[in-house]
Amino acid sequence: MSTIATIPKIRDALRATFRSGLTHSIPWRQHQLYQLARMAQNERELICDALQKDLGKPKTEVLANELGSVIKRALKSAERLPEWVKAEHPEVIDRQKPWNPTIYKAPKGTVLIISPWNFPMMLSFQPLTGAIAAGCTVVLKPSELVPTFSQLLEEIVPKYLDPNAYRVVNGAIPETTKLLELQWDHIFYTGNGKVARIVASAAAKHLTPMTLELGGKSPVIIDSAYDIDLAAKRILWGKCHNAGQICVAPDYVLVQRDKQDELVRAFQKHYNAFFPKGALDSPSFGSIVSDSHYKRLTSLLSRTKGETVLKGRADAARKRLELTIVKDVAGGDSLLEEELFGPILPIVPVDSLDQAVDFVNARSHPLVLYAFSDNESVKQRLVSQTHSGGIVFNDTFQQLAVSELPFTGVGESGYGYQFMKYTYDTFTQLRSSIDMPKEAEANLAVRYLPHSEEAVKALTAAVYTPIPPSRS
Repeated sequence: MSTIATIPKIRDALRATFRSGLTHSIPWRQHQLYQLARMAQNERELICDALQKDLGKPKTEVLANELGSVIKRALKSAERLPEWVKAEHPEVIDRQKPWNPTIYKAPKGTVLIISPWNFPMMLSFQPLTGAIAAGCTVVLKPSELVPTFSQLLEEIVPKYLDPNAYRVVNGAIPETTKLLELQWDHIFYTGNGKVARIVASAAAKHLTPMTLELGGKSPVIIDSAYDIDLAAKRILWGKCHNAGQICVAPDYVLVQRDKQDELVRAFQKHYNAFFPKGALDSPSFGSIVSDSHYKRLTSLLSRTKGETVLKGRADAARKRLELTIVKDVAGGDSLLEEELFGPILPIVPVDSLDQAVDFVNARSHPLVLYAFSDNESVKQRLVSQTHSGGIVFNDTFQQLAVSELPFTGVGESGYGYQFMKYTYDTFTQLRSSIDMPKEAEANLAVRYLPHSEEAVKALTAAVYTPIPPSRS
């Protein structure tokens, strides 16, 4: 068990390990990645039980969306690591080729990963996988809002990963504050914008580079020509993961006004198909993480001016809240104040695609924009006229399954990239190098003082490079 007093000692020990060169070996890194996969596989029952206790999270959801992703990406990273670490030799002009321009891949050093409560397995070990692959030493700080899971990590991680290189530090605000007082070579934070500002301010004192994976209100735009029934089914599926408590959950839906009631009927139909007896007691639907989050969600619902068309039942004692769908939600409504992060889905009717685009663009850049359309011109317009971390057509949530795509936010939804090689790159320093041969001295003579008229002409030649005319 880590205490506040031991945190600096843990950081210093990890830094000493890094400087020893232990983590630089590619086979060693691959072994750690295989061990990470073994941990997720061997301890899956304990992990599922912990997340059931902390979050009421369905076992199948944990196995499919968290453990499966961790195992798959750890194994793929180990397999591809020899290719990732290779030095690169960029294409240069002929006279520079003898200089041997090279880009070396160097681990950044000792890093800090602060993970959230909502998908704690995936969002702890996804960045850790990249840090291991890059050759960094790591402190992992899991969320205090999932105490059973976080304590389990402190127990099982040292059984699989080298404790000289990887440590779990548990605790709440005091422990996190102490961690942030220290200098790190990179900080990877997943969570909300309010805390992110605190983390970023602390990092700035040491000029520490950061990755911020945040969230925001991810909108859904439905083209009126698209299959409304299919759109409703796919939106509902994405919204129900972890009871809507995920950063990429569809937050609100923009639909043509004359299609709103058809969409409501489709939502009701598919909700009844997903949960024939409702979601309140369903083992396939998660619980709200804490009393404060539960009260926040019910407060938002109590203040909405929209019309509730699917009223979810609630059980405060168990922190259970069924999906609630509200139509005729207008700008300024309580349900549009903040990221919902729960089982509430507002429907905002619009009169045109123009109005939908303007509505999205008037707000902070979301982590992802979902759009349902078969019209290629509509798709290209949304790509060119909106701004978001990602843009997904004709589905929700499933983009997370594509490990080769970078996952990122923009603006209020965060910055920095992750997934597979993108996570490896996050924790890797690109070291540029040249190696000037002695034989190049004759060609370098022009640079030395004093400069002749001919030397000045050669040194300043780039200033007079012809510029082609622009094409309007």
